[in-house]
Amino acid sequence: MTNLVQKLVAQRSHLLAAVCRRSFHQAASHYRPSGPPKLSPYDVNCILRANEHTQDFVGGSVKCYDSNQLASNSPIEDSRTEGTCVHTSGLLLGIFDGHGGPACSQVISKRLMRYIAASLVPPDDLKVHVKNGAQSHTFINCHNDKLEFVSEIKDIYERSFNLFAHELFNTTLAGFQMHQVLENAFLRLDQDLSKEAIDHPSLRTMSVAMSGAVALVAHIDGPHLHIASVGDCSAVLGTVTDTGQWVAKKLTTEHNSDNVAEVRRLLNEHPATERDTVIRGERLLGQLAPLRAMGDFRYKWTREQLEQLVVPQYGEQVIAPYYLTPPYLTACPEITHHILTPRDKFLILASDGLWDTMSPMQTVHLVGEHMHGKAFLQPLKLPKHEITLGEISQMLSTRKAGLQKKPLDRNAATHLIRNSLGGTEYGVEHSKLSHMLSLPQDIVRLFRDDITITVVYFDSEYLRNCPT
Repeated sequence: MTNLVQKLVAQRSHLLAAVCRRSFHQAASHYRPSGPPKLSPYDVNCILRANEHTQDFVGGSVKCYDSNQLASNSPIEDSRTEGTCVHTSGLLLGIFDGHGGPACSQVISKRLMRYIAASLVPPDDLKVHVKNGAQSHTFINCHNDKLEFVSEIKDIYERSFNLFAHELFNTTLAGFQMHQVLENAFLRLDQDLSKEAIDHPSLRTMSVAMSGAVALVAHIDGPHLHIASVGDCSAVLGTVTDTGQWVAKKLTTEHNSDNVAEVRRLLNEHPATERDTVIRGERLLGQLAPLRAMGDFRYKWTREQLEQLVVPQYGEQVIAPYYLTPPYLTACPEITHHILTPRDKFLILASDGLWDTMSPMQTVHLVGEHMHGKAFLQPLKLPKHEITLGEISQMLSTRKAGLQKKPLDRNAATHLIRNSLGGTEYGVEHSKLSHMLSLPQDIVRLFRDDITITVVYFDSEYLRNCPT
């Protein structure tokens, strides 16, 4: 089994490198920038900043967060949600990267956070809230929520949530375990997506079931940081050492065929006779890159269910070759728990559109520099105590030197996107950035993916004094 796993991983590395090179050269041969940049610096800034959001907090381990996203697909298949739990003292932040369309990503980005937030409420309190008519959205206060479900589908989702809530407060647990809460919320929502498509077949429920999404969720409560991940979004912690050096600590692993343990897990779940067909061409059944995802029931339902529910609408090709012993895909998350310390300065959550072009260490350096340079974007404030002219002169000299390093963007997520698309060894190059932002829709996907980023800043003073 070990030799087979290593062989699959090695094959994928070579094939993926060849495919990437081939795609890039084919795209470059058909489209090259000529003449002056098509977009002015003003145009570039308008595009990059159109979807940015910043949220500040008072008290607690989180000072603020910056988020942003830039589309490649039309419509964008990435989604994001950030919200404060209403009945508990936690902050939830999520990045969701869809495939096969945006439907699953959009739906789970709202519903998963509600399932988690409700699961954190003590059973007796939850029972009171539900009996008093609390709906799913009342358990989390979203900070950047601009969309709502249409009434037809909203009613179905509320019925599913209500059943889930009743099971929560009727279940006796030995003790609270955050790991169990997160895992149960992921799996239960995935089961509900399946049941809704089977019990209420429609264009909307089936589009969610046939598309899929990977998910990355962070829950922060005081010094406790939990990360739950399904798929290939990544979370990176930016930590500073005693000597002032930045360290990038990756808190997630990608669930794809580069992950030896993940490949071994998948092969062990199916008969030895399928060892050459479960992963083909470095993809699940030769089709899907992530080896864990929500939705994607064409890799989870039985063949009989697919023939009855899906084939009449989507055709025989919806059933993958060698589809023998489903399910082949799981929505069970991998969970990491980290206790924050004053050295932990920020957390970067991002879809793979960022990691396609940047390493964790590069992103941490960029955010660290941005964090220090951002101070010079604020108005100069003199201390309240008496100060001499010499001290004022020194402050102005320091500020003048610092202003040369001030970032162009206040939002760190925007700063990362700008550097991701336009960064060179000499800094951000406008012509490169303009080119990447003005690529025609029919080829832009060959050069870049949807990018969604959230950067969370921690309060070092709070973490220095809070109990663990």
